[in-house]
Amino acid sequence: MPARKTPSPVTDRAARGVAKRSKAAASGRLAGPIRPAVTAQVDTVPEAVDPETLVEIFRRFHAAEPEPKGELHYVNPFTLLVAVVLSAQATDRSVNLATGPLFAVADTPEKMLALGEERVRDFVRTIGLFNTKAKNVVALSRILVEQHGGAVPASLEALQVLPGVGAKTASVVLNIAFGVPRIAVDTHIFRVSNRIPLFVGTTTDKVQAGLEAIVPDAYRLHAHHWLILHGRYTCKARKPECPRCRIADLCRYPSKTTA
Repeated sequence: MPARKTPSPVTDRAARGVAKRSKAAASGRLAGPIRPAVTAQVDTVPEAVDPETLVEIFRRFHAAEPEPKGELHYVNPFTLLVAVVLSAQATDRSVNLATGPLFAVADTPEKMLALGEERVRDFVRTIGLFNTKAKNVVALSRILVEQHGGAVPASLEALQVLPGVGAKTASVVLNIAFGVPRIAVDTHIFRVSNRIPLFVGTTTDKVQAGLEAIVPDAYRLHAHHWLILHGRYTCKARKPECPRCRIADLCRYPSKTTA
């Protein structure tokens, strides 16, 4: 009989907390208020993976990339906030192309406010919905200057009242800028969570609440990046690249690709 492997300290700590968080997920308890999100079709509904498999999935993500990074360019919490607001319905690449020159001249709320809506619009006109986004960027800059002393608040509630900032944007900023273990669910994470499945939910807010309740503490800080990168480059929407997936043997998706 093969020797039984001794779990690593990280894996052991993670496994001990899974059962308690699973109960929280079942009751719908949230880590913070999340606004209603768009309902989407779930393409498969096998039974979600068991707690031990969940731990192993994130152990592999951690082993492959212990410190995952997002792909939006920023220099401080304010520019991160602006970049995430601009990224709605746009690619990270298109946002980075626009924000490079913008942040070179306006990397604080004060500078952005002084720049004005018309000039901000000129910088971001290559991004979809640029008129509304430019207006929101200037408006949120004004609020930050007048109500927060020019600083980005580290509060979900305070962030969500800013123009152009919803639950997803606020969660991304809290996670990246302030190290708060939030899991902002976009289309990639929604697909991955329902496909493996980690947590099955019909809306992004339900999936966020579920994931934040069951992902082990040891892995929750970076879970957002691991899942979004996995969905973007491996577990793709039209044709997932299952043959090179590091968790293919743990995934319960019934329509895996073979080549």
